Amino acid sequence: QVQLVESGGGLVQAGDSLRLSCAASGRTINIYAVGWFRQAPGKEREFVAAISPSSRNTYYADSVKGRFTTSTDNAKNTVYLQMNSLEPEDTAVYSCAANLAGGSLRAINQYRYWGQGTQVTVSS
Repeated sequence: QVQLVESGGGLVQAGDSLRLSCAASGRTINIYAVGWFRQAPGKEREFVAAISPSSRNTYYADSVKGRFTTSTDNAKNTVYLQMNSLEPEDTAVYSCAANLAGGSLRAINQYRYWGQGTQVTVSS
């Protein structure tokens, strides 16, 4: 079992920055990668970014590339999502998820454990 808790969401203005945290506990040694996903009202959940804590390889959706950065502090079992130049279109509930077996890190069904999500609202 792996437990994930996100934090850091909030209400900001367009152009501002936010940093989300995803703290993992439990059998974290089994984590192959941590992904970030978001779901806006009336839309399907979509991939945002992912990182492999061991290799530190990162992956990004085209819509956030160059603005968002994901990183990991393995000593704290925490993954971060630094979001810069936020746009109203980034408004969504952001969730982190743990992948245990590799595969396509952009695919929702490759993630077994999910956090509860944190709301990010960007006003224009």
